[in-house]
Amino acid sequence: MNSAGADRRRWIALAIVMVASFMDLVDVTIVNIAIPSIQEDTGASFSAVQWVTGGYSLAFAVGLITGGRLGDIHGRRKVFLVGIGGFTLTSALCGLASGPEMLVAMRVLQGGTAALMVPQVLSIIHATFPAEERGKVFGMFGAVVGLGAVSGPMIGALLTEWDLFGLAWRPIFLINLPVGIAGFLLGRRYIDESRAEKALRLDLVGMVLASLGLLMLIYPLTHGREAGWPLWGYLSMGGSAVVFALFVAYERVKARRDGSPLVELSLFRVKSFAAGIAVQTAFGIGLGIFFLIWTLYMQIGLGWSPLKAGTTGLPFSFAVSVAAGLSVQKLVPRFGRKVLQAGALVMVAGVLLYIAEAHRYGTGIAPWQMALPLVVMGLGMGLVVAPITDAVLAEVPREHAGSASGLINTVQQVGNALGLGLVSVAFFGQVDDAVAPQAVGEAFNGAFVHAMWWVAAVLAGVFLLMFALPRRKAVAAEAVEAPERDVALV
Repeated sequence: MNSAGADRRRWIALAIVMVASFMDLVDVTIVNIAIPSIQEDTGASFSAVQWVTGGYSLAFAVGLITGGRLGDIHGRRKVFLVGIGGFTLTSALCGLASGPEMLVAMRVLQGGTAALMVPQVLSIIHATFPAEERGKVFGMFGAVVGLGAVSGPMIGALLTEWDLFGLAWRPIFLINLPVGIAGFLLGRRYIDESRAEKALRLDLVGMVLASLGLLMLIYPLTHGREAGWPLWGYLSMGGSAVVFALFVAYERVKARRDGSPLVELSLFRVKSFAAGIAVQTAFGIGLGIFFLIWTLYMQIGLGWSPLKAGTTGLPFSFAVSVAAGLSVQKLVPRFGRKVLQAGALVMVAGVLLYIAEAHRYGTGIAPWQMALPLVVMGLGMGLVVAPITDAVLAEVPREHAGSASGLINTVQQVGNALGLGLVSVAFFGQVDDAVAPQAVGEAFNGAFVHAMWWVAAVLAGVFLLMFALPRRKAVAAEAVEAPERDVALV
């Protein structure tokens, strides 16, 4: 093949993996806006609603590192095609779900297939483009990531509002079919195969133990309120600590045996990395709580349409994008860690403004009255999400950069799943199951305010944890493992 044909081929391959990332990002953000429609159409309980979003995050989190290693071992093109094919199939099954149980099951499987697809994207870019071109390529990639984060809620709102063919919420999943099929067919033709020269081995036992521990913790949180907080729930949550202890012990054995643990525990000896993992987890918890309660508050509590709720969130998304660009390019190189801490405090200020507005206007609040707190929250979030990965990786040894960045992306998703589980306590715990229809607005408004205090407390904790991050931006190891996940919750 001549050089012009090879050049054309690699740019087509880039477009394919970018579209796959866009599809995944949109799928994360598109679902929240359609949750009230899903609940109304399927009769899903509130705990099932939490699993529609949390199940995806949990499956994605526990499969992410393994998905990356499968690509290194068996070929990134091959695993990417399996991932995008599975993602497309499970999207179709989500759209055709006959009830909440099937929808939750398919969302969990969809998260698992995303864990195969997403880690290959940047690996394929690394293998396809020389070092001198990657800056331009990652700039384009970042633009696509931002577009996916901003457009997801609006696409979800429009598809739900239009009620295409009387399908209500189902097109938010079915829209992935033509995109996924095209990506699969073109990927087979244009993406070249690549593998890692020295790939780490799989740690399936570690993945099972991590999955079991998280499930034992999150399941009782999600279902405990509806079940009346039974004894088994407390035993399960207590037992999760035992499983996590077994996980740590096994990882130490695995590291000595073949040097391929799921989690490189030696990384936690680096103070800034350990603190950064705590920051990422707590940040994910706060965002997991906020985005679900925000949707329920607007659409069920205030009775707004999906489109009205979706457009209300636009100032937030644009503020995140603007602040993220300023943070990385101008502020962090000059002020270092203080920018991230300022971002956490600005987010807290935005949350407190939102609480004040909800108190003042009650169920009569208008979208324009939400604009100021949303812009403030968005600016704060933008100051944090863009530079946080570099800050966490700054003191990590270069040889562990890949493992460290993979773990960062994993704990983001774990935090999100935990936050979604805590919605049962922070939000639904304040809503009486037998609330009269005419009192739903007031009940949801009160629950929203209560849960927002939780968000403020978590963000204050994030601010304090950031004191353990490096003061100045250091040149971290070469690890740009998944910047798309830094804004995936927007």
